[in-house]
Amino acid sequence: MPSGVPSVEDFISALVVFLVVVDPIGLVPIYLGLTRGFDSRRKRTIALRGPLISFAIIVFFAYLGELVLSALSIGMPAFRIAGGALLFWIAFEMLFQRRAERKERTADDARTEEEAHDLAVFPLAIPLIAGPGAITSTLLLMDRYGATLGGQGMVLGAAAVAVGSVMALLVVADLVNKLLGRTVIHTVSRVLGIVLAALAAQTIIEGITAVYPPH
Repeated sequence: MPSGVPSVEDFISALVVFLVVVDPIGLVPIYLGLTRGFDSRRKRTIALRGPLISFAIIVFFAYLGELVLSALSIGMPAFRIAGGALLFWIAFEMLFQRRAERKERTADDARTEEEAHDLAVFPLAIPLIAGPGAITSTLLLMDRYGATLGGQGMVLGAAAVAVGSVMALLVVADLVNKLLGRTVIHTVSRVLGIVLAALAAQTIIEGITAVYPPH
């Protein structure tokens, strides 16, 4: 586990993980579909509140997630292996465009069945932003860097930048969608899926070597 002050490379690595699993660009067309029919003021409220609530969820799991695992008698090596497998599945979905389709179905269900609920909480904050991938990544990164206050701040700082980028893109979602189009957005998501697959494989390797150290 890294000790001392985290390096810039550590921050970039954590930031890449959060950007990939949150997928800010990929959320733009989903958000537009989710808020179709709302006026601009309501859209802006949802775009601001959703990311803020999702960041609060990430902070909660950053500090209390390990207590939950301990209560369930789950060790971090096992969680690394399971978490890596989950991230690998998310990467698979991103590569073959199944993740976007699933998220769009979640948004459509919310529009028809949960219309009276605050869309900023469900489904935008959770599970679209602070979903299983983001929560798993938070726990894994806190396990790797969270031994010091500097490491904890680095992980939460990376999460804040990723969530902040979501907020910024959603506020100008109409312009982003017009400039890039769905084809470019989906292409970026697939490229990020390749990166996430490699990160997931590395996480699984770390979990296995923690149980069976190389000689």
